[in-house]
Amino acid sequence: MTVVGPFGVSVRDTALDAEIRAGLAAVEAGLVEATKSDVPFLTETAQHLVRAGGKRFRPLLTLLASRFGDPDAPGVVPAAVVVELTHLATLYHDDIMDEAEVRRGVPSANANWDNSVAVLTGDFLFARASAIVAELGPQAVRIQAEAFGRLVTGQMQETSGPRPGQDPVGHYLDVVAGKTGSLIAVSMRLGSLLAGVEEPFVNVLAQFGERIGVAFQLADDVLDIASDELESGKTPGTDLREGVATLPVLRLREMAAGEGPAAAADRELLDLVESDLSDDARHAEALARLRRHPALAQARRDALSFADQARQTLTPLPDIPARRALAELCDAVADRAV
Repeated sequence: MTVVGPFGVSVRDTALDAEIRAGLAAVEAGLVEATKSDVPFLTETAQHLVRAGGKRFRPLLTLLASRFGDPDAPGVVPAAVVVELTHLATLYHDDIMDEAEVRRGVPSANANWDNSVAVLTGDFLFARASAIVAELGPQAVRIQAEAFGRLVTGQMQETSGPRPGQDPVGHYLDVVAGKTGSLIAVSMRLGSLLAGVEEPFVNVLAQFGERIGVAFQLADDVLDIASDELESGKTPGTDLREGVATLPVLRLREMAAGEGPAAAADRELLDLVESDLSDDARHAEALARLRRHPALAQARRDALSFADQARQTLTPLPDIPARRALAELCDAVADRAV
């Protein structure tokens, strides 16, 4: 079995594997070209994260979506470049808001230079993405603009928090759909649209993209609690230590709001989880107890539910190798979440 892309997405068809690899190489060249500037310092900052690598998950999905039409259509690779440039731009801005010091194993732009450089570089990448998408036609421009609006809205919803009386889990899922699912949906919509895929199938692929994007983020939430460092390659409980209320914590809050002895124990654990976890011993205790708690199991079921919804979305599509590769994404979610 040949593996291509992130998360164990496997392509069993040898010809498809070779074509996807060639497509990703063309995308990489396009990213380098698009991040050049007449100002050498701007080229340096814009290519900082491009050259750091990354999963290229969104371009991969753009290329797979194009397989349901003409994958050699001239707009497919530029569309993949557009979605990755947009994603990279959001990373520059996210790192400022999160005060992150590392991104993709290298110093973040704000740490390497400063916040002003990082925000301006992100703006430059958005501008380059806009210039490329303008060449793809007014429909592509509208799709990109709508996605950008959803990205900003999702970030603003996260910043402002749920409205009074709003279900916190529902609010969180809206945030994830906006911040993560929307651009993955656009990756598939643009890839299929520019390959000449029929509109009903374009819509199916976009729906799949949004659902699998949400599923992967929820699986990440589970992994942050459930995995060990050797398994995931990440320090477990990072979000927990930083006080980020991901899905397992939100599910714990729901349970702690109930009545009876179990809810009392849930509230005691919630107090620990929401306390200062900079102390390693307290952090380890919170992590161990949350791993055993039904809230984590519920979050796992949530992730698997979105993965299953994504799988069901694929049903109307023709049974070709690209569809089977997309189905493998659903398996990958299951593997990561259990």
